[in-house]
Amino acid sequence: MKILVMNAGSSSQKSCLYQISGDTLPDQPPTPLWEGQIDWTHQPGVAEIKVKTAQHSQKSAIPFVDRSPVVSQMLATLWQGDLAVLDTAADIEAVGHRVVHGGSDYQSSVKITSEVKATIGKLANLAPVHNPINLEGIEAIEQILGSVPQVAVFDTAFHARMPEAAAIYPLPYEWVDQGIRRYGFHGTSHQYCAQRAAQLLDRPLESLRLVTCHLGNGCSLAAVAGGYSIDTTMGFTPLDGLMMGSRSGAVDPSILLYLMREKGYTAEQLEQVLNRESGLLGVSGVSNDLRSVLAAITTGNSRAELALNLYIHRLRQCMGSMIASLGGVDAIVFTAGVGENAPEVRAGACAAFAFLGIQLDPERNAASPRDQVISHPESAIPILIVHTQEDWMIACQAWQLLHS
Repeated sequence: MKILVMNAGSSSQKSCLYQISGDTLPDQPPTPLWEGQIDWTHQPGVAEIKVKTAQHSQKSAIPFVDRSPVVSQMLATLWQGDLAVLDTAADIEAVGHRVVHGGSDYQSSVKITSEVKATIGKLANLAPVHNPINLEGIEAIEQILGSVPQVAVFDTAFHARMPEAAAIYPLPYEWVDQGIRRYGFHGTSHQYCAQRAAQLLDRPLESLRLVTCHLGNGCSLAAVAGGYSIDTTMGFTPLDGLMMGSRSGAVDPSILLYLMREKGYTAEQLEQVLNRESGLLGVSGVSNDLRSVLAAITTGNSRAELALNLYIHRLRQCMGSMIASLGGVDAIVFTAGVGENAPEVRAGACAAFAFLGIQLDPERNAASPRDQVISHPESAIPILIVHTQEDWMIACQAWQLLHS
């Protein structure tokens, strides 16, 4: 079965084509037949498209107003030109989509119908940066590929078994009936990384207590026990928890009430500030990209240094809360753009847990090896870097749902 994966984020569109043969899934992710990526933030009004196969790669930048024509142009390289790996578009047998928020409506992956699309759209008010983009990708596939089966894989699904003590807010209980509760996000990444960590440690996943740290432009931690998330840092929306690239993470809600009452902020203005003008960008004044913040620190930029220190401080706090929820920890896993590539962040975070016997190996940490243990041999708890493969997990869940 040839499965196309559409993984739309706030700043990029990542796509892969996998071929899964036989009646069982392979133990390790295969290399995609084709990979495409669109960077919507390359420069204002210009999208950068990167496409590669085993034999070729190409990069182009094109002006855009609407995203759909850009997505169409990228996907057309699957069956047209030097990068073609298919004879026709009809060779695609299924499409799996990352959808950020499934609310209380969906606790597992589902085949996409008009009803599912309507619900994803309704939930856009809970994930305004993501769900509309996810829905846009679904509709783009309908236009390009017609009636090919499509599957929605929800970021929230992996956290659906959280106990009520972790999932319910200390608010009027009647609000729970309105769907106000913690949902958690990045579930596909947390699930993959937990499974991969168990493989690397050669231990049953069900026996492990793991803290998985997904640190990218969006950031969240999960406490994984028995193979499922029992606690996480993101909540009702992806805005909660850790400090992120441009998102604030958790703040005192009275700040927002103060700004509304005393400064005249509207809900829309606050949403803009909290989601797009805060985090590393807001504190540093430099960028939402940690690499740019680190570069600014080398020039003596004190706000950039504050942003890094605040980022690590909040990370330590949340890691401690996840360990407490688990009642201990058997391994800590770092993943995603910052988690996999920023030794400064890993070292700063782990230094706070030396009292637990945690020791990073400085050389291995500096090398940022993927899918390896980077802790010192004498460390009481292994620390790992796992290259997250959300796209493969999406393909697997689409295959399992349609194959069954």
